[in-house]
Amino acid sequence: MLVTGALKRALVGRPYRSDALGETLLPKRIAVPVFASDALSSVAYAPDEILLTLAIAGVTAITVSPWVALAVAAVLLTVIASYRQNVHAYPSGGGDYEVVTENLGRRGGVAIGSALMVDYVLTVAVSISSASQYAASALPSLSGHETALAVGLVVVLTTMNLRGVRESGATFAIPTYVYIVAILGMVAVGAVRASTGSLPPAESADLTIVTQAGFDAGLVGIAGVLLLLRAFSSGATALTGIEAISNGVPAFRKPKSRNAASTLLILGALSSTMLVGVVVLATRMKVHFAEDPTTQLQRDGRFLTADYHQRPVIGQIARAVFDGFPPGFLVVTVATGLILVLAANTAFNGFPVLASILARDSLLPKQLNTRGDRLAFSNGIIALASAALVLIIAFDAQVTRLIQLYVVGVFISFTMSQLGMVRHWTRLLTAGGLEPSQRRRMQRSRVVNAVGLTMTGSALIIVLVSKLTHGAWIALVAMALLYLMMNGIHRHYERVASELAIDDGPVRTTLPSRVHAVVLIAGLHKASLRALAYAQVSRPTTIEAISVSTDPETTRDLQRRWDAAQIPVPLTVLDSPYREVTRPLVDHVRARRRESPRDLVVVYIPEYVVGHWWEQALHNQTALRLKTRLLFTPGVVVASVPWQLESSEGTEDRWDGRAPGMVRQGLPDPSGRTP
Repeated sequence: MLVTGALKRALVGRPYRSDALGETLLPKRIAVPVFASDALSSVAYAPDEILLTLAIAGVTAITVSPWVALAVAAVLLTVIASYRQNVHAYPSGGGDYEVVTENLGRRGGVAIGSALMVDYVLTVAVSISSASQYAASALPSLSGHETALAVGLVVVLTTMNLRGVRESGATFAIPTYVYIVAILGMVAVGAVRASTGSLPPAESADLTIVTQAGFDAGLVGIAGVLLLLRAFSSGATALTGIEAISNGVPAFRKPKSRNAASTLLILGALSSTMLVGVVVLATRMKVHFAEDPTTQLQRDGRFLTADYHQRPVIGQIARAVFDGFPPGFLVVTVATGLILVLAANTAFNGFPVLASILARDSLLPKQLNTRGDRLAFSNGIIALASAALVLIIAFDAQVTRLIQLYVVGVFISFTMSQLGMVRHWTRLLTAGGLEPSQRRRMQRSRVVNAVGLTMTGSALIIVLVSKLTHGAWIALVAMALLYLMMNGIHRHYERVASELAIDDGPVRTTLPSRVHAVVLIAGLHKASLRALAYAQVSRPTTIEAISVSTDPETTRDLQRRWDAAQIPVPLTVLDSPYREVTRPLVDHVRARRRESPRDLVVVYIPEYVVGHWWEQALHNQTALRLKTRLLFTPGVVVASVPWQLESSEGTEDRWDGRAPGMVRQGLPDPSGRTP
């Protein structure tokens, strides 16, 4: 335990007292990298997805990519404006789940909770997989090891977030701001060079895009329209992460709602500017980007070979824009790689909070509502990391495959949340008793949310139509399974609460008619005598010592020694012709219980307390099996009577300090130390 505790302290840090929760709250300068890194990081891969989708229809289709980016930016800003209303109306941190549950009912809340949880897991999987592939493109030695690298990055992020929200946010702040400055600086330099006529073409500008079968007419026809919608849905990944701010309002410093709304505004301005700027530059510099360069790209009439290295869109732009200033290219590429890792941090802050709220409402296991030693929701962090690792390994860290599952959940939550907000404002307006200024403000808010509902609902339809057959159905199935699981958990907790509920009024405890003590005797030794003594001191109605005969000679020797010791309790020997120990004991106890259903049977089991983990495998196995069987027998209580072996001496000293959970339970440190 000393080694485990020391390792935990080294990785996670010393515990925080519960009254230190206020010290972990975030100012806006830290909240931006904590909650906005997901949406900001989408600039690193959303342009790639837009261009490679349009590349299917040939080079002429690429020219419409800025309009696709503008459409995404318009939806983004609309959703930002809508969510500013959300954080003011519901600042408790429930976010979309609270909005929908209160205005559309519990079933709607469960549906949106499942959608958000799936999307958070996909956020981590997509961001980390993209970062690993970006690193592999920059460092060829990592090629082929993307999955292992992604797994390692998830482990590092998990450790950082277990240290606490504030500490992880401070750690991630510098790289996030470097990334923002680098991308905006690249867009600004590119715009200046374009206006002066000195903007060079991208390294892929000389390549020819081969139009795929069925798109000879470009974007004309139903196929072209569907492809355009698919490009929009891929670019809509820029909207992920917005909902995390509404879930994370409690993590902001006061005034919480105003700071959260300001962070949303900053996020919208930065993300839309960066996305549109990168896509416009990519179009101007003739960046040609394809999903499979060996079948879609040609040079001098010949398809590219498998050894061709296709740089990401931002990498191609940065290399050309900073062709005379290599450090600029280096800063952009390194910062982009880092932000892709840090993007997952948004999910690591949103998922645990949402999971704790769902657990509070008995929709998830109660353990998810418990803060760890560092006042973070440790169980939720570990659950998110575990689910993301499963996806990363299952999809081999391939962004192109994972991206098809993405965005569905977040647009479901956007649409349901905006519908809930429209009903929220309508209910308040029809209630009456409002001042004219209040009514006007609520009417404006309802219009904003109604516009948001229209746009997010339309975007949801587009996403479903364009991505359903490309893998989005997997995300929908996962949401459905999670929905069913949460409803099942809720029914279980309700059933347990009903079983344990007591009637109103004076509480009357029903006492058993008689108490029968049964002491298990494996041999005549100190541990057995201690169990017998404990049974006697409890003053039961009857007491008997029970032994199971698996070897006649051993049993006769035990009986002889028992009689010679003149123990006042008779020894009952149960015959076991098949040398079983557990079954005869269980049958005997259950028989006593059936004879008098109103009586209580207490079974005393001697157990050894050992000092080493490997000793546990050598002792107490029969006791463990017996307790497991008896736990399901009504009217039977199992009492473990410990006997400390010499190897356990000094073990209690290892627990003299702060034990796990003492801080969050408000218990004092026995050693007198303070955190």
